[in-house]
Amino acid sequence: MLKLVVFDCDGVLFDSREANRVYYNDLLVHFGCPPMSEAEIEYVHMHNVADSIRYIFRNHGRISMEEASRYSQSLDYAPYLRHMIMAPDLHDFLKIITPRCHRAISTNRTTSMDLILDLFGLREHFEIVMTAASVPRPKPAPDALHVILRHFGLTADEAVFIGDSSVDQGHAAAAGVDLIAFNNPSLDARWHVSSFMEILELPPFAALGLTA
Repeated sequence: MLKLVVFDCDGVLFDSREANRVYYNDLLVHFGCPPMSEAEIEYVHMHNVADSIRYIFRNHGRISMEEASRYSQSLDYAPYLRHMIMAPDLHDFLKIITPRCHRAISTNRTTSMDLILDLFGLREHFEIVMTAASVPRPKPAPDALHVILRHFGLTADEAVFIGDSSVDQGHAAAAGVDLIAFNNPSLDARWHVSSFMEILELPPFAALGLTA
């Protein structure tokens, strides 16, 4: 029986593609580099900040990774939050599942996650939040999901993970947790949805009697 729902952040809780685009382009502009290509935008949307910085600066050898990382850590992330759009039915979905399911987040974000939870009023809805800074290996490694499952004393078949990227697909598969693909029909997932309310129609949720 389903007892735990784990959420990715970017692309699931939020449409944050524009926020990521502006943030990483600001890093590049600071060092006199051209803005990201579409492929680079896709990459940073899925990966943690350290890997993203290495990727977007990979062809700019005159810029050291250490220097780029230091500058990224000095940036105030708050101004970029105005570019993030929360899923319109997220709050309703969380209220519906809260009496019956534990809620957690597994994201490749790092220090910005606390700010996001507080400014969007989401902290009270999640019992544990795992970021790329919380575990030795970020997604797609299964580390964060393993920690979450141990935290609740649950097994993989008692949980689902909601993700939107190939990194999320690998993350769920590595932990043996069923994936609900969110707004990405190309993923290899147990189920595919385009909104949170659709999730309530899936068999594990219907079995709990959860309805909109």
